[in-house]
Amino acid sequence: MPIVTIIGRGHSGTRAMSHTLYTSGVFMGRTINTSGDKVPPGDLYDACRIFAGYVRWEGGLSWDFSRVMEMDIDSSFVEKVESYLADVMENGNPCRGWKLPETTLIYPWIVRMFPDIRYIHWIRDPRDGILAPHRTDDLGDFGIAYPATENIRRQRAISWLYQYQLMKATPNPGHLITVRFEDFVLKQEETLLRLEAFLGIPLSRIVVRPEAVGRWKKAGGDLQLDLLGEALAELGYGD
Repeated sequence: MPIVTIIGRGHSGTRAMSHTLYTSGVFMGRTINTSGDKVPPGDLYDACRIFAGYVRWEGGLSWDFSRVMEMDIDSSFVEKVESYLADVMENGNPCRGWKLPETTLIYPWIVRMFPDIRYIHWIRDPRDGILAPHRTDDLGDFGIAYPATENIRRQRAISWLYQYQLMKATPNPGHLITVRFEDFVLKQEETLLRLEAFLGIPLSRIVVRPEAVGRWKKAGGDLQLDLLGEALAELGYGD
């Protein structure tokens, strides 16, 4: 199996996929935290800030990604990514990869650096994704300009939308599979069979909790549908 990475915003349930890969014998980094993230993340965070310097905010919920799609990759970005991934790239295990949600913030250049690896696009209903805090809630921490707001759910929804737009703008790599968290939980066997065919290795079955699906229905409060409504429809999430 080639190298694999998981692309998806924080709190989209990517830890379930990371834990599945780890328990299946895939080397996911020398040090992994309880969320299944490869740590320490400092070099990749620096790479995110370098990348963001070439993204232009056009105001509102519009960002221009044309420069990062067309320019040569910044050499300092390459150094940071290579430093972060050194243990994965040097490991002798034929099954290896990594998971860190912030990788999504630099997805276009990751695809260009590693065109032949396996990419798992991990999707979750954003109404669930904005219920809990994540490091990427404040895009400004990674050098990305966005509309100021005091509403924390709106801030999270903007972060989700930015990353969704960036993923959509990136040309698909040669090896890509899209997996919905809800399918992984509610149709685990069927979903794992798809993933096994894609990765070419047998995968472990981990414990999943059906109550993790649709938490937004009991959460109450503003779910930012004015921002997320179009994406919900595109992704097939009904009421």
